[in-house]
Amino acid sequence: MKNIQAQESVLELIGNTPLVKLNRITSEMDGHFYGKVEAFNPGHSAKDRIALYILEQAEKKGLLKPGDTIVETTSGNTGFSIAMVSILKGYNCILAVSSKSSPDKIDMLKAMGAQVHVCPAHVPADDPRSYYEVAKRIHAETPGSVYINQYFNELNIDAHYHTTGPEIWNQTNGKITHLVACSGTGGTISGTARYLKEQNSNIQVLGIDAYGSVIQKYHETGELDKDEIYPYRIEGLGKNLIPSATDFDSIDTFTKVTDGDSALMARELAKTEGLFLGYTSGAAMQGVKQLSEEGVFDKDSIVVIIFPDHGSRYMSKVYSDEWMKQQGFFDHNEKEVPSVQYIK
Repeated sequence: MKNIQAQESVLELIGNTPLVKLNRITSEMDGHFYGKVEAFNPGHSAKDRIALYILEQAEKKGLLKPGDTIVETTSGNTGFSIAMVSILKGYNCILAVSSKSSPDKIDMLKAMGAQVHVCPAHVPADDPRSYYEVAKRIHAETPGSVYINQYFNELNIDAHYHTTGPEIWNQTNGKITHLVACSGTGGTISGTARYLKEQNSNIQVLGIDAYGSVIQKYHETGELDKDEIYPYRIEGLGKNLIPSATDFDSIDTFTKVTDGDSALMARELAKTEGLFLGYTSGAAMQGVKQLSEEGVFDKDSIVVIIFPDHGSRYMSKVYSDEWMKQQGFFDHNEKEVPSVQYIK
């Protein structure tokens, strides 16, 4: 109807997420720090961008028709975004999910109508039980299916090259000096970095990796060292394989962060900046803290940190006091002050 100001669907809300200045959590750091808050996407994560872009590219190539099935490997966020886009475009959705994904994420996937296969997290990538191999098998056994394969899909990079990069460049009026982003599939950091470095090759791109992941060492040596691999808790960060969706040439350095520091930093972002964000956002902010302590930034630095998703997906983990205690992330010598009191 005329004169009704409304979007045709939630898909029109993807992208153009805000840049938010960080004040209290960076008060002792040199430089100016801004968070690119991807939780403002309708699916609450940066993965909305690749879900829409990759599916629309597949449609343009005639690879998809209504009623077909989308198959994907995901730690949760990409799956949610694909399920959301699939609903509106008339596709079925089958997802192979790591058991490391929070119960909140898995419940959200089911709520969006996806068929979910939960696979053991701590098995080699080529193990038939891994979520990579399970997704491949499902694709092979499902007629009329398309496997997104975000870890090895160049379109993952392209999605951010065409959206996230230009947005950050325009939002900072081209003044950005450093980009900080976590690297899982590598699509977010790579696509954004490619665009920004084309505008100004002096921009430093600083990747965040997890202990237990092979990404940093591969960037430094070109070798996949399986001795680097061990179980860790952060979802959507780091890998036990080398995704081709990571453009290592666009990334200057990597910094590793721990599970505990990243979880505590996510909670700190909520308490200091009012930003209720996910585990990888805590990891990105922890990386910024470590880089600042190393003297990477100065008073003129304009630092943009990509915060990938929303905190609601981690209520049973990072924002659960009980889970944090079980992982040993709290200092047990500190006296706990209850923030919830029940009146009887």
